[in-house]
Amino acid sequence: MAEQVRLIKKYPNRRLYDTRTSTYITLVDVKDLVLKHEEFQVLDAKSGEDLTRSILLQIILEEEAAGAPMFSSDVLSHMIRFYGNAMQGMMGQYLENNIKAFTDMQKKLQDQARHLYGDNASMSKELWSQFLSFQGPAMQSMMGAYVEQSAKMFQQMQDNMQEQTRKLFSGFQFPGYPSGSADKAGEKK
Repeated sequence: MAEQVRLIKKYPNRRLYDTRTSTYITLVDVKDLVLKHEEFQVLDAKSGEDLTRSILLQIILEEEAAGAPMFSSDVLSHMIRFYGNAMQGMMGQYLENNIKAFTDMQKKLQDQARHLYGDNASMSKELWSQFLSFQGPAMQSMMGAYVEQSAKMFQQMQDNMQEQTRKLFSGFQFPGYPSGSADKAGEKK
């Protein structure tokens, strides 16, 4: 029998209550649920509003503030610029697909290491560290090429959309925008 999604209620005093364990929990506990791949949903105890994304963003904010951040200021600025942009939905899907591809690649590498070296956790961690120290530059190069190829594909997609839009609207006369006709802009007969 499939387990139900774990329900966590957030109260006005900002405390989180895990209905499965009947205890108050912290953001660290919620992070542990994420790391264990447990499905959960955070609801506002009063309104019933889904706050799951908000809680996940809080966890990311705390992780970014403590120690080694994953996102540079430049990356965060680029992400902010996509909000309200016509490409916002596409960018979200693009990021999600790339993270999934990266996660799949990581899982394959872990499965291969487990197959070769067994399930000995301490040995696997040590071997994984050695593997990354030797293969890290090659993996970074591979990921760099993947990102570059992905960026080119994204740019081509954007260029194609712009060209299709130009073709679509070339027959219409817009003030201040050159038409697709043979007449030159500003030229009068």
